Amino acid sequence: MANGKNEPVFELIKSMSKSEKRNFKLFATRLQGNQDAKFLALFDAIDGIDDYDEERILKKAPVKKVQLSNMKAHLYKQILISLRLMNVQHYPDLQLREQVDFAKILYNKGLYRQSLKILDKAKQVALQLMQNTIALEIVEFEKMIESQYITRSISNRADILTNEAIGLNTSIQTANEFSNLALQLYGLYLKVGYARNSKDVAYVQTFFELNLPKYDADKLGFSEKMYLYQSYVWYYSIIQDFVSCYRYAQRWVDLFNENPQMKQSMISFYIKAYNYLLESLFYLRYYSKFWEVLTTLQSEVEDENDFFDDNAKMLVQSCILTHKVNLHFMEGSFTKGLALIPELKSFLSHHSERIDEHHVLVYYYKIACLYFGSGDNKNAIAYLNKIISTRDTDVRSDIQCFARILNLIANYEAGNDSNLEYQIKSVYRFLVKMDDLHKVQVEIINFLKNLGNIYATDIKREFKRLHDRLVPYENHPYEKRPFLYLDIISWLESKINNKPVQQIIQEKFLKVNR
Repeated sequence: MANGKNEPVFELIKSMSKSEKRNFKLFATRLQGNQDAKFLALFDAIDGIDDYDEERILKKAPVKKVQLSNMKAHLYKQILISLRLMNVQHYPDLQLREQVDFAKILYNKGLYRQSLKILDKAKQVALQLMQNTIALEIVEFEKMIESQYITRSISNRADILTNEAIGLNTSIQTANEFSNLALQLYGLYLKVGYARNSKDVAYVQTFFELNLPKYDADKLGFSEKMYLYQSYVWYYSIIQDFVSCYRYAQRWVDLFNENPQMKQSMISFYIKAYNYLLESLFYLRYYSKFWEVLTTLQSEVEDENDFFDDNAKMLVQSCILTHKVNLHFMEGSFTKGLALIPELKSFLSHHSERIDEHHVLVYYYKIACLYFGSGDNKNAIAYLNKIISTRDTDVRSDIQCFARILNLIANYEAGNDSNLEYQIKSVYRFLVKMDDLHKVQVEIINFLKNLGNIYATDIKREFKRLHDRLVPYENHPYEKRPFLYLDIISWLESKINNKPVQQIIQEKFLKVNR
């Protein structure tokens, strides 16, 4: 029995909607001879099972075992052709490539003028939609036709095409340089999270400045600006300058609003722009603006749902779910936020094949924080252990570090004192290994380590002392990082004032947002 996760045709069929499956069957039976085609029977056999099982498929489909591999490849190709034909009207880039294909057919038949006419129309659309790579491909095709001296075009045609090719090449190269920088910064963020000290900041700053291409802002096209803003968003996010991060994320969103024709063709980047804008506002605790942006995104999703494909729907659902949780963090409404957990779990389960480990860890941590904030330490510990048991310590090592800190606090709150000393030593070793042992973490670990030596009558005083030691770090350039993951100050104040932690956060929220 093969693993369904390694069977592309199984995954593809399971990803298809009812309308796509119906369309495929119409496509497959378009010729009378295909009505009983083996690949169609194979499609039905695979569609009818929940887990990939080769033996069951061979019993249901009229296919021999030796034929199965080739038949699956043929079926896979036919499904993709069907999906392309069904969706071509929804994707401008597919329409453009179709026009280039038509022009190629006409050229091969010697109908050069017809070919050039189609290419010219397609090029204008490509330029309008900022599809520079396709536009360059069209220009190169036009140059190839013109170079054969077969159309007797206007005398300066060669100069026009040459200048177009130079301009498009320059634009594509600049966009590639910006996108490479953005991707490298994102990879750095996934590995280490936020800058931990002045050395980290200096490294990121030097890396950014050395790799940022020289540019004239007035000459940049849509793609170049988009990747430039994305690079700045990641740069400022890593060095924890969330004000600047917010400004560039807003520019990114504004860029799409100024060029609405780009939303459909680059929908995933549009969603990412909103996600980073909301993330910046969350870290700035700019509640009113956060609420406004989240509400705008939700309304836009409802209004423009037609051009959201499966991938875009998953991305926007992930974005909205994440920031709905963040909204509860800001309000301190953790108990109310528990209502989101079934939806979060369903989302993770439904998209398990498509969500990377980085995002899984983020969701686990947010779920754990919802439980912890609402006082359900048992479930908080269960989700924190999912993070702690992650084998790859290079994936979001920052979250893995703070999950261990929160796990210590949750175990203390739950009264699990028996192995607390062992856990503290284990966390200490892990933080040292990850080079993430800073003043805030040291203060918390030392406090928990000494709890056994503190009399019950003195416990509140010791919480107050720890609180006073940590408050100065809240706005420290590098030591404030733990507070981005866990509101430790509010937890301490809850212990000092004998109130639930969510009540403390709610009182602070209402004080600022009256």
